[in-house]
Parts: sequence; C-alpha cells; structure tokens
Amino acid sequence: MSDDIDIEEYTAPAGGWGSMRSLVEISAREKIGPETLRELTRQNKPDGFVCVSCAWGRPAKPHIAEFCENGAKATAWELTSYRNTPAFFGEHSVTALREWKDFDMEQAGRLTHPMKYDASSDRYVAVSWAEAFADIGAKLQGYDPKKVIFYASGRASLETSYMYGLMARMYGSQNLPDSSNMCHETTSVGLKSAIGSPVGTIQLDDYEKCDAIFFFGQNPGSNSPRFLHPLRDCAKRGVEIVVFNPLKERGLERFQDPQNPLEMATGKSTPIASQYHQVKAGGDIAVMMGISKFVIEADDIARQSGAPGIIDHAFIAEHTTGFDTFADKARATSWDAIELNSGLTRAAIEEAAAVYARSKATIVVYGMGLTQHVHGIDNVHMVVNFMLLRGNVGRPGAGFGPVRGHSNVQGQRTVGITEKPELAPLDRLKALYDFEPPRELGWDTVASCEAVMAHEAQAFVGLGGNFVRAVADTASVEDAWRDLDLTVHIATKLNRSHLLPGKTCYLLPCLGRIETDMQATGPQSVSIEDSFSHIYGSKGKATPAADTLLSEPAILAGIAKAMMPANPKVDWDAWAGDYAKVRDQIEATYPDMFANFNDRMFTPGGFWKGNAAAHREWKTKSGKAEFNTPEVLSATGFDDTEGRFRLMTLRSNDQFNTTIYGYHDRFRGVKGTRDIIFMNRVDMAKLGVADADIVHLVGDAGDNAQRRVEGLRVVEYDIPVGCVGAYYPECNTLIPIAHHAIESHVLAAKSVPVRLEKA
Repeated sequence: MSDDIDIEEYTAPAGGWGSMRSLVEISAREKIGPETLRELTRQNKPDGFVCVSCAWGRPAKPHIAEFCENGAKATAWELTSYRNTPAFFGEHSVTALREWKDFDMEQAGRLTHPMKYDASSDRYVAVSWAEAFADIGAKLQGYDPKKVIFYASGRASLETSYMYGLMARMYGSQNLPDSSNMCHETTSVGLKSAIGSPVGTIQLDDYEKCDAIFFFGQNPGSNSPRFLHPLRDCAKRGVEIVVFNPLKERGLERFQDPQNPLEMATGKSTPIASQYHQVKAGGDIAVMMGISKFVIEADDIARQSGAPGIIDHAFIAEHTTGFDTFADKARATSWDAIELNSGLTRAAIEEAAAVYARSKATIVVYGMGLTQHVHGIDNVHMVVNFMLLRGNVGRPGAGFGPVRGHSNVQGQRTVGITEKPELAPLDRLKALYDFEPPRELGWDTVASCEAVMAHEAQAFVGLGGNFVRAVADTASVEDAWRDLDLTVHIATKLNRSHLLPGKTCYLLPCLGRIETDMQATGPQSVSIEDSFSHIYGSKGKATPAADTLLSEPAILAGIAKAMMPANPKVDWDAWAGDYAKVRDQIEATYPDMFANFNDRMFTPGGFWKGNAAAHREWKTKSGKAEFNTPEVLSATGFDDTEGRFRLMTLRSNDQFNTTIYGYHDRFRGVKGTRDIIFMNRVDMAKLGVADADIVHLVGDAGDNAQRRVEGLRVVEYDIPVGCVGAYYPECNTLIPIAHHAIESHVLAAKSVPVRLEKA
C-alpha cells in the first residue's frame, strides 16, 4: 500500500495521457533498460512474441505499437531488473513473507534458482535441479495418482500444455484443473450445450462487418485494452454499441488513442457506447429476456399485420430447436418481473431491443460478468437465445465473442488440459503412446479445493499461477493447504501460494515467454491460441533473468523422467530440446485443427483452428442450435433479504488476475490502496455510513461459516442500489467453495451474498 491514499473522480478517457503516464511509472519502478523497449516493438507482431497478458487477437497488419497499457505492464513486470535470489530467502522466513502484500511479493523480482522449503529454518534454500527432480519424482511415485493435482494457469504455451496433460495422464491422473475453471468454464459448458462449440464463433475481422455490438459484463479498458482500437473504429463508422454492466467502465464510455497525434494534442476522444445500462449484478437473464420479449412480440404484431417479420423464421426452422417453448416463456414473462430482477426500466430495455431488432449483423461480447454467477449457464444460454432469434451466428459480422483472460487459457483446453475425459482424445493418446489413460472424471478447481480441505489430496503440482490466492474461501483452503505432502510450483516470481508450503515444497523457476529459449537444437519458439481460435507463433529474444533457469518443457521433462518408467514412444529430452517435435505430436493428436502446424505457426494474423458453429454446423445432442428456457430471472442463486448486498469482486486498472502491478485504479479514481468498498449513496445513507468511513464485509451465505474482510474504506460510487464492489483476490475469502456456477463450477464471484458492519 502507498503511504498516500487519494480518492478522486477520474474524468479523462481511457488511453491517452493517463495510459502513457502509467507506462512511464512502471518502467521507472521496474528499472527497465533498452532491451525491454526493444521487446515492446516486437510485442504482438507477426515475427515477435505474443503478449503474456490477455488473449486478445494479434492482427495480420499490426499498429506501430501493438501493445496496450496492461500488456506493456506485463512485459515490464516479466523483464524487471529485480532478482529474487537465494540470498533473499536467507533474509526472510516464509512466516514473515506471508505478511507481505501481493504486490511486494512479486516486486521482489524474478526467481533465479530452484528452491526447497526447509521447515527447520522456515526458509527456502537453494538446491540443484537434479536434486529437485529426483526428490519430486520419488515422492510422486509413492502417491495414488488419483489424489495428485496437476494445475495449469493460462499462460503456458501449447507445447508445454500438451506435454503437461500427457505427463499427468501417463502418470495416471485426470486431475487437470486450470484457470478456465475459475472464469470461462461457464462458456465452455453453456455454449457447447447450446451451439456445439465451447468457444466464441467470431473472428477479429467480424468487427469490421457488424452494425451492432451488445456488451454484457466485460471491461475492455482494464482487461483487454487492445480491444479499444476496433471498438473505436466501430464507433466512428456508426456501429451501435449497447452496454449492460453494473459499473460505468471508462473504456466503454470514451477512448483516446495514444497512437493518434491529433487526439493526443487536442485532448479529443471517441465516445464508445451509444447506450449504457447499469444492470443490477446478476440481472442479465432478465435483461435478455426483456430484449427477447420485445423482439418476439414485435414480430407477432408484424406478422399479424402482414408486414415483414423481425425474427429470422427460416433460420429458426432449419437450424434450431426449442423456439416455441422459449417464445411462450418470453411472452408470458411480465415486465414487472423483468424490471425487478434487472434493476432497469422497461423503456431502457426496449430502447436496447430496438437496436437489436433493426441490426443486420450483431456481435455479442461478454466476460466474467456473465460467467461468474450461480446461474451463469443460464446467462450464456440467454445470450444464445436472443442471438438465435435473428440468426446472428454463422455469418459475417455476427456471432459470439466471449473475451478470455489469460493469453493461452483457451489453447490449453484445445490440447488436452481438462479434467473431463470426454474432452480429451484418450483413444488417440493411447494409440500414439501405448498407455492406458485414466477415463474417470478428474478434479476441477472446486473438487481440488474440496479434496484439499478434506485432506484427501496428497500432492499439488502447479504450472504457473497463484492457485490458492485465486480460488474461493481462501482462508479455509489456506488452513488445509499446508497438510499436503508435496507442493511443487513452476513459476517466474514469488506469490502467496508459494508461502503455504506442503510438507515438502519446491519452487522451480522457469524462463518467461519473452526470453530467449536456447535448447539443444537452437533458439526455440512456442505457440499460443487467442480468444478467436487463432494460433500464433511466439519468439522470445530477451536475455534470460538468470542462466540457472530452465524452460517449462525442460522442467516437465525432468519431472516426467523422474516419476515414471521410460516410454520408448515419448522422448522427453528430445521434446525439450526441439519444440517442433512437440508440435508434430500435437498435429498427430489433433490432425483436423493442426495440419501442417510447424509450417503455419507464423502466418500473419495466425491460422484459424476452425469452428463448426461458425459454419452453422451444430455439434449438439439434437444436431441443431438449441434454445434453452431459463427457470429464473436472477443469476445470483440467493434471495435478497434485508441488509444483504450483492458483492461483485473487481480487478483494478493496475492488475492482471492475481498479479498486482500497483495501487492505482485510475479509472475508478482510487490511488494508494486496495482496501476499498464501492457503495451507492442510497445504501450508505440507509446504513448510516459516509464516504471514507471504515467498514467490515461479512459473508452471508447462510452456512454458519465465519468469513470476513476487515478495514475497507467506503467510496461513494455510481453502482446499482443493493450492490457493492471490492477487489479480487482480496475478497475471495468471502466466497464459499460451494458458491459456484451450476454445472461449470466457476466461482460465483460477481454476486456474493454479504453484509456490512461498521468498524
């Protein structure tokens, strides 16, 4: 936390000079040199490296600077001049380090040596790679594979992810939770059941062809700032952009292009949203039901009068099932119920629906504001329902555009990181590598946490990420975590999960994606998949943080060889020495998506792996796109009661997932602290609290568990009545493990039942 706390409304647009100042600040703080500036010129270029931050697409014809504020922060963060050496751990006990803030842990710098936790001194001590691999392998040999967790964060490359999934299955474990379990698993389940595809259907150039964009629960200004450029272009050519989001997010209000000299010189900016509706947290089902009701009833009237219909009946008849049931539900749902559950007026929803009714090509964009609710699947199904009404899928400028977080989280699932056996090509793996893969359902993130808390899990291996910090019910998980027999973390920087060592614990520092990866056959490249299902090559050229680091594939090869008997069909050393060989195996495993993989990986704009739903081919149980009729209008999964609030956990402008770059949430006017709760003035008056008062948040799940976050400063904010906002991951401890999306098990972090207590 900064010594100086400053809470003041920010009036400037997204981008612009605010973005430039932020980059200067982090560059100075990380003491970056000329090499980092050189790497920024290569970021997201066809022959450069893929950003280590979000999963936005890499255009075939990039801007001069094809990085955003947060992407540049991620690069500076990875190429920091600071080093976290064995001497650091000699000076600080693990117990003492647990008191540090998340920012300070990572600010200590890049890890340089493999480290083992020494319980007698409560410190990490340096070990050799050979010692680490041998000990990890020996211990894993003694466990039940079905009680070992292999977690993958979303940043690992396709090559590393393929090796990791294969390693876990050859060992005998199907426990492959990943960061998608915490965010867009709801998309993977909801879209797949409705249209047969678990991912979005649009491509980047569809934004050049649409005439309307509907936004639900996604904040490009902080989470995917490069998206602001195509949004600006859309707004300038008259595309109607309709936003539904509880908070006013500056990137969806107006954007000043830092690469436009005229805008920078004059202070001008481009308005983005043509309509902005502040829906109540969890109220999106009701909104989309209202839009659908308007369109269906307007179509009824038009057809009765002999006028052209509004609904695409030919598309519905040929390509869908379930329309009549859904249409009857929409007609029967009252506007009173829609207004009550959405927090919006009928007039506001009809204003948005009129845009949809006249649009000829609509894109729907959504994020975790839809997926992280108990009824998140219903949210996604409603997105599909209202888009199917006018045939807005499988044609130019129309379709589904869920915005992913981590830069390869979607790609990891593509190459087999999943706990669900039906999503992995198990028969193909068996044929290629002559082993019997496990075929039972493995542990996802929720099941993994439950197994840890029940003291059933024996070991955890983490390929990146900050697992314990990212999950729900943090305090309860932390209490049980240290009872694990083995914890292994492959990482670039220190984080809180590393400070909860199992009985045996290793930190294994790896090369970053931006760094030169020199192996037996020369410098290596890796590949990444974006939110649009495009695959890109990525070349690191920066000087490695230390000559003691190993690549992720080399670390996996070392562990695999130590924990399993040799398999003549898997040459781990050859793969670690030449990633092209891994890509050959990916192609052999997934020939339809990865034909000629090595030859195509540096295609400008990437190569598209394909999507049947984008061609109106529906791989659903019915063979058609399916309307799903919701039974609820609120996605929260709990009732509103006196004194209960709906908490939305938020990311600031100065963070990416659990990585905290600083204490300046510029767009929300907060500087110097993250101990904040955003409240509506009506709720403040009702509770008798004023701006800058200190309050405590208390979990209100009704399960008799004690969950608290204390010492939050009240900030009066434009947020719907009955809703409050506070920062992720600090407030994850208020979310019960059981408070998750039905079916997908994504933590329901956008509508958490809480109460407030005055300090």
